[in-house]
Amino acid sequence: QREFTQKKTFTSWINSILAKHTPPYVVSDLYTDIQQGHLLLDLLEVLSGQHLPREKGFNTFQCRSNIENALTFLKSRSLKLINIHVADIIEGKPSIVLGLIWTIIFHFHIEELARTLACTYNQPSPDCPGAVDSSPKANRSAKKSAKIKERWKMSATKALLLWAKEQCSLHGSVSVTDFKSSWRSGLAFLAIIQTLRPGLVDLEKAKTRSNKENLKEAFRIAELELNIPRLLEPEDVDTVNPDEKSIMTYVAQFLQYSKNLPESEEDMQEKVREAVGWLAAQEEKLAKLLVETENETYYQKYKEMMSFMETFNQGKIPFLPVLSSKRGEAELSEGQQQMREEWDKVISQINEWKAKLDQMLPSPLDSIEAWLQEVEHLQAEDLPDLQDPFKAMSVFREIIGIFKGLMDCFDSHLDTLQSFKNEDEKNMPLVLPEKLEEMKRRLFSNIRSTNPSTFLEYHYGLCSAIANEVKLKLNIWDVKYGAKESVESLLENW
Repeated sequence: QREFTQKKTFTSWINSILAKHTPPYVVSDLYTDIQQGHLLLDLLEVLSGQHLPREKGFNTFQCRSNIENALTFLKSRSLKLINIHVADIIEGKPSIVLGLIWTIIFHFHIEELARTLACTYNQPSPDCPGAVDSSPKANRSAKKSAKIKERWKMSATKALLLWAKEQCSLHGSVSVTDFKSSWRSGLAFLAIIQTLRPGLVDLEKAKTRSNKENLKEAFRIAELELNIPRLLEPEDVDTVNPDEKSIMTYVAQFLQYSKNLPESEEDMQEKVREAVGWLAAQEEKLAKLLVETENETYYQKYKEMMSFMETFNQGKIPFLPVLSSKRGEAELSEGQQQMREEWDKVISQINEWKAKLDQMLPSPLDSIEAWLQEVEHLQAEDLPDLQDPFKAMSVFREIIGIFKGLMDCFDSHLDTLQSFKNEDEKNMPLVLPEKLEEMKRRLFSNIRSTNPSTFLEYHYGLCSAIANEVKLKLNIWDVKYGAKESVESLLENW
């Protein structure tokens, strides 16, 4: 299934690039079309803007020569082509072909786009001011620069994820933690569209629809309104374990779109001034509301918060383009810096208010809310990436233990939530029905549906750590047997 999805996504991406080639080229079967080498060279020429040497014919020698020229060019760009050989491409081996295309997509599409975000998110991009150490000490070690380059390659993925998170964070409850299950509901795609082009989607309505409906709507709007090629189908994403590389390839197109948006500096500054004024008014309104509702019941306080959030979310729509642009400290004007501070202040106040309200929930909902937040926090955390496999095993075992312990409470919390009688002794509601529905949705959608995949990720991390430890041991044990005692010691270790 993963191979099928990647083939379809990568083929669509290649066709969107080769539409710019003269003459345009359309791939019908990736595994077959790539065998002649012309497809690869055409693709690399469009992406790099360079003219590459090629053989014009189609016999075996000429095809081999063209593929070799393409691989040589990629190696000249310092790309590692591990286990990618000319013979495998001529045979059209699926895993090798997909691996090669992904390397090209990551380098020319994702990495190049994410590089523009590197300064913003303090990632070690070679093009970032301050990322390159010009001292004599730094020039002594080629290994050090290689490590920095490798670190940047990993952080290109993180930069893209942070960008996606930032676009979605402007829409409250839409959370993005990875390029897998976070996109399954379709809300993340819709949230990004709403940030880039306010008014095209109705996120509140989307929360009541099915995953497939949301994905279908997102892909349709992106194609018609943003001119973003439809690389995915709803069934590719609405699955237990969506393909990470396919989703990354598609999301990167939204980043590309955001980079191409026209922007007048004068208009931008005017919008920034308006946004600062609006945010200051929201801060004042929120502070006043907190004082006025201090002695109210939980029900009334939550109702007021819901009302404020509804007005706030509607009011911010015209300012989304300026709120989500130029987030790097070095690029911010004085007005943008002030706007950013105001935005952070308001969001901090809202989160503080929400946290206080969650603590005031009537028992036993307060303990269920605390449990929900603990599980969500654990799911949102990045998996530890430890160099020491033995230490990694210990960390993953600890995480699995904590996660198991938390999930042991799932059934009892579910029963409690479903049987909760929402009225006091005067038959008045204790909690707004919307809050109960939100808790149920988080319990079902965020936790029950993602529990197996989260658990598998933890076990994958543990197994990887064990495998790495075994490899290290095997390398150490690869010695001559020696005396009987050393053989017995070796066996005991094993």
